[in-house]
Amino acid sequence: MSTEYGAEQIQILEGLEAVRKRPGMYIGSTSARGLHHLVYEIVDNAIDEALAGYCDTIEVTINPDNSVTVVDNGRGIPVEINKKKGISTVEVVFTILHAGGKFGGGGYKVSGGLHGVGASVVNALSNWLEVVVELDGKMYKQRYERGKPVTSLEVVGTTERTGSTITFLPDDTIFEETVFDYDILRQRLREMAFLTKGIRIIFRDKREGQEKEKIFHYEGGIKEYVAYLNKGKSPLYEDIIYCEGEKNDVYVEVAMQHNDGYNEGCYSFVNNITTPEGGTHLAGFKNALTKIFNDYAREKKFLKDNEQNLSGEDIREGLTAIISVKIGEPQFEGQTKQKLGNSEARGAVEEVVSKKLRYFLEQNPSVAKATCEKAVLAQRARDAARKARDLTRRKSALDGMSLPGKLADCSDKDPKNCEIYIVEGDSAGGSAKTARSRATQAILPLRGKILNVEKARLDRILGNQEIRSMITAFGTGIGEDFDISKLRYHKIIIMTDADVDGAHIATLMLTFLYRFMPELIRQGYVYLAQPPLYKIEKNKNVWYAYSDEELNKILLEIGRDQNNKIQRYKGLGEMDAEQLWDTTMDPEKRILLRVNIDDESTSELDLTFTTLMGDEVEPRREFIEANAKYVQNLDV
Repeated sequence: MSTEYGAEQIQILEGLEAVRKRPGMYIGSTSARGLHHLVYEIVDNAIDEALAGYCDTIEVTINPDNSVTVVDNGRGIPVEINKKKGISTVEVVFTILHAGGKFGGGGYKVSGGLHGVGASVVNALSNWLEVVVELDGKMYKQRYERGKPVTSLEVVGTTERTGSTITFLPDDTIFEETVFDYDILRQRLREMAFLTKGIRIIFRDKREGQEKEKIFHYEGGIKEYVAYLNKGKSPLYEDIIYCEGEKNDVYVEVAMQHNDGYNEGCYSFVNNITTPEGGTHLAGFKNALTKIFNDYAREKKFLKDNEQNLSGEDIREGLTAIISVKIGEPQFEGQTKQKLGNSEARGAVEEVVSKKLRYFLEQNPSVAKATCEKAVLAQRARDAARKARDLTRRKSALDGMSLPGKLADCSDKDPKNCEIYIVEGDSAGGSAKTARSRATQAILPLRGKILNVEKARLDRILGNQEIRSMITAFGTGIGEDFDISKLRYHKIIIMTDADVDGAHIATLMLTFLYRFMPELIRQGYVYLAQPPLYKIEKNKNVWYAYSDEELNKILLEIGRDQNNKIQRYKGLGEMDAEQLWDTTMDPEKRILLRVNIDDESTSELDLTFTTLMGDEVEPRREFIEANAKYVQNLDV
């Protein structure tokens, strides 16, 4: 059978049809992530007005019908007729891809957003969109439906202000879900306010039963961002180090502060857009930091002549830093466009940070001393950790990669087919070993709670027997030795009791994986098992319920009477092997939750782990009080 391939088979997608046909190409996905990107695109345009010096307030509102309104007090979108297209500039901006003030012509010196496609893409992916422009004393309005104008741009009144108001309702035939998550938007809007010094962002939720309002306004900009991220930690010194300057048309802003913890948190941005994979700006920052601190440590004799230089890792231990650059023509590398490639950014950041940091250290010798001493301790701990790893490697080579004694391994050696259950306690481990499918399911029981890695350096972590067992079983190594290609199981399943202790153990496990093997989570290899909460028996029939809602649903179906026997499972050990297999381990019936990392909000994720697992009690209490209403199935 031959398939015709000629001119007739080539589809030409006019205007915004291409966006509706392939939305993922423009906003990443049609999941919740893509949905929220619609809001970011419109807000980015308002932020660009702020960066250009014309806007100081942005209002974002989730309306009762789940549409979103974004209001700014910038210059207002131009309304005059575009000579090339013969339609208003407003209509050009909302209906033509790659049209806007971001492609030369001096409209914006720098801008964020998805390369100028923001407004038109949001319009294309909305059931309807309405734009109101206030300009030169007049109020203009136009409405679009699924990307197409249904009214012309009309004068609908007079006004004394300037700015733009855009309201849109996402298209429910394109998005998998169309309900906006207040917390996701709140995090991103807060970040935008930190990165744009002085902007006021007012965020409202007007949906019934969810009414709330937040105002984000930070005159200190990224200095306040660092203070916010360090609020669950104990800073090494009071002042936040701030570097600002411009070189080769790259505006550089860096804020940083060390704390007494062991984790590094360096977050980089270009034109207010996060760059999770870093790039030249981050490299410039790291180079400057390493050189200046080593020069200072040598000069002040914190390092003796016969001692090796401090590594970048040593100096960045416990560092929280924000690196923000504004650049006219950002170039991104990689498939995901999350890494900056402009070579001039490296030199600009390096020069600005070197100059300002050297001056700061000379002016603040106590800060310099505390930081250098911490880095020297980190260097010694790293050497001890390396020796521990070397010893582990040598032992492995001698005894033929011996696996932990308590690991019940699976017989299949293809990682794609294999999964490992990390189980708390020997009793649950015994049931799991009996229940498992020996070909593809491995069981590793842990004794008690593993070390809280949030409060420990790598040398101490490698000394913990339970953690060492996991590292050896996974096969990937850790830290600089980590190699995901050596992973022995493509499903790492954390299986703990459905109680407070079980939740704590799971959190300790996730803290370890997030801090030391984040790639396992990023690539989708980490899961949480979901054992049932209830067993219901009636007339020799058995049902399992995984939530209170499911229990009520089953009871409604079978009838509520005295013949019902309901058991609330406190732990996995209460199930025999057959029940454990049927409810939690059988791939045909079980429920697994995949653990995901959103690279766009890693700073918030870091803060959550620090808040929950760190030393400071007050931020943890505030977090628990704020989130208590979301807790389900808590054993009192």
